[in-house]
Amino acid sequence: MNSGTIPSTPKRTHTELPRTLGVWSAAAVLVGSTIGSGIFRSPSNIAAQVGTVGGVAMVWIAGGMIALFGALTMAELATMHPRSGGIFVFLREAYGPLPAFLFGWTELLIIRPSALGAIAMISAAYAGTFLELGDTGVRILAAALLLFVAAANYRSMAMGAFIENATTLAKVIALAGLALVALALGDSSAGALAGPLQLSPLTWGGFGVAMVGVMWAYDGWADLTFLAGEVKDPSRSLPRALLGGTAAVVVIYLAVNFAYLLVLPLSEMASSKLVAADAATAIFGAVGAAVVSSLVILSTFGALNGSMMTGPRIFWAMADDNLFFKPVAAVHPKYHTPHVAILLATGLGIAYISLRTFEQLADAFVLGIWPFYALAVGAVFILRKRHPDAERPYRTIGYPFVPLVFLLASIAMLANAAIEQTFATMVGLGVILAGVPVFYLWKGRRG
Repeated sequence: MNSGTIPSTPKRTHTELPRTLGVWSAAAVLVGSTIGSGIFRSPSNIAAQVGTVGGVAMVWIAGGMIALFGALTMAELATMHPRSGGIFVFLREAYGPLPAFLFGWTELLIIRPSALGAIAMISAAYAGTFLELGDTGVRILAAALLLFVAAANYRSMAMGAFIENATTLAKVIALAGLALVALALGDSSAGALAGPLQLSPLTWGGFGVAMVGVMWAYDGWADLTFLAGEVKDPSRSLPRALLGGTAAVVVIYLAVNFAYLLVLPLSEMASSKLVAADAATAIFGAVGAAVVSSLVILSTFGALNGSMMTGPRIFWAMADDNLFFKPVAAVHPKYHTPHVAILLATGLGIAYISLRTFEQLADAFVLGIWPFYALAVGAVFILRKRHPDAERPYRTIGYPFVPLVFLLASIAMLANAAIEQTFATMVGLGVILAGVPVFYLWKGRRG
């Protein structure tokens, strides 16, 4: 074998998904998938957990750096293995089929249904402020939104990309506008920045719990890798989209949090259920709440579409590697989309909408996916040692410092969650480990 090559991957028997996404559409998927409900919902809980202006700033900056370091590392892995499935592929190449299966298993039972359900729920809840919906009405509307984006992505990647490009552009402009208007017109005399500024959080345990909420808001930076097999010129487009998109999200989030702190006291921010609406009301008056509610609906709808574009590719890749039912790897003969995987993700998302609250969905998502983020980033060390001469169109900037910091931060966050949110963490771990016997049963069935 040539020293510059990588061992062959499992035999595939299905049609590959076509490469149709350019760099701008790829970046729009990342930004649109990341900027969803988190920036409108998480800041109040984060302020309550850290208790100080300095703590708020520290946790959002730390979260942004972790996301950026993860993107810097994932870019190397994605250009080495530009195939649909992303993290699933990286785990399989570095650790073998069991960890890859466990990621897909956890995506199936926790991560993707939780993401789709949580995003659809918050979008429908804000729409409910206009339509006066009760809890049942919100859940029905959430399911309808999920069905709409599923239909668009079932029909074509181009249709999903069009929705993502349009909604991403609109919400980036709107969020940047909100921050600029707050700076220009907001009354800062009563805001948190007008008082004494304590730099450290009230407790470091609270800081650790707040990191879970922050990483929910930042999550989406890795979703683009799930579409790596459908990006044109991946060796150039993937690093640009991953790094540029993640950096743009960090800047936008810091600017929006600055706007919140500028016009709201920290105590009001911490107790607010609709912090973005409260900040807009402080700037624009009563009309501000309606403006922000419309922005949240737009933002979360774009994120829902992004999650539907990316998540089903994991199920498709599992089935394509014979680690899941073969029909899930089917490619529609006319639309060239993974239509069965899309239908599977849609059904699971609707089931979760019916059964769980937003907070339960968001916590389950973060605690379910971060162990695999850590393993995927750790794969860069393994693959560099195992295949030092393999072709790497992009090499991680700041290696080994950048991936090492990401790993340490991930371990610290998960350890703190185990202490502060023991039950939720143990449930997530239990679901992951329950996949081990399922994997061996599946192998026995295949054998």
